[in-house]
Order: sequence, then structure tokens, then C-alpha cells
Amino acid sequence: MSHHDDNQAPVTDVKDAGNEDLCLSPEREAYIDDLQSRYPTKLATLLPVLWAIQEEAGWVSPAWMEYAAKRCACAPSHVLGVVTFYTMYHQKPAGKYHVQVCRNISCHLRGAPKIINAVEEKLGLKNGEMTADGKFSLEHVECLAGCSWAPVLQVNRTLHEELTPETAVRILDELE
Repeated sequence: MSHHDDNQAPVTDVKDAGNEDLCLSPEREAYIDDLQSRYPTKLATLLPVLWAIQEEAGWVSPAWMEYAAKRCACAPSHVLGVVTFYTMYHQKPAGKYHVQVCRNISCHLRGAPKIINAVEEKLGLKNGEMTADGKFSLEHVECLAGCSWAPVLQVNRTLHEELTPETAVRILDELE
């Protein structure tokens, strides 16, 4: 087992794909510093650190994952595992309205394929795509934890329950 120094200074020298320095705003860095001062290990703050990155950068790129690993004193592979496990973290740029449609068994049995078709047709998108204007992005996900109210979709952090294709399209219409 390796030892990590939980008192190390914040890392701000990570480079992104364009070789630009990655650093969060001073306010977000202060938030992370405060958060990490209240937990027994830096690793315990990984999820809120990833939220801070995503809120500022819009998504969690491989370079930001490396930043989070250094900031939270863990392996980059651990961060990748967290980012790929939770559907709340975007691994590529997302639209202003990020639409996630659950396709897991409960939603599937209650009509998710029809919801997916209606949403794809309405937005002109397939899974993983974003509109040219950056307004909408679409992602099929395995579970949004709304099984009792299936089928569900989520727009940003708002869950919409007991959908029909018509109500799903109406939700998107209201966002336009």
C-alpha cells in the first residue's frame, strides 16, 4: 500500500489536450481546500471535487481526471472508474440541456424504447450526440434510480417520471 501525503499543496500544473494549464477558479479551489480540511482523507472528497470540475469546465476530460487524482491523492485509474460508473459525470462536452434517458430493465419494460425513439426524433440526435448549437445533448443511461416511476428521463439534474413519448417530447418543447 502506498502512502499519500494528505497535506500536499493543491495541484494546478495539469495540462489539457491543448497544453493549456488547467486550474479552477480561486473560489472553487478554496471550496475544495475547505472541504478537504474537514475529511480524514483527500480521497473522501473525490465526488465533490469532480462536481466542482464539471460545474466549471462543463465536463470531466482525461486531463481533469488527472487533476482530480492528484488533488485527491489517488490513482488516475480510480478517478476513471468513478467517472465512468456515475452517469452524473460527463466524459465529453454536454449541451446546455443534457438529456439522459434510462434504458434499464424497469424503464425498458414500461416503454423506454418508445421514449428513446421519440426523444431522438425530436432532437435529431442519437446516443452520445449534441446539437450543432450546443443546446441539447443526449445520453442513454443504465439507471437514474427512478424505477418505481418508470420510464424516466433526466434533464440536467431534474428527473421526469412516468413518461409517455408525448410527455417526453412536451418536456423538450418547453426547453426550446
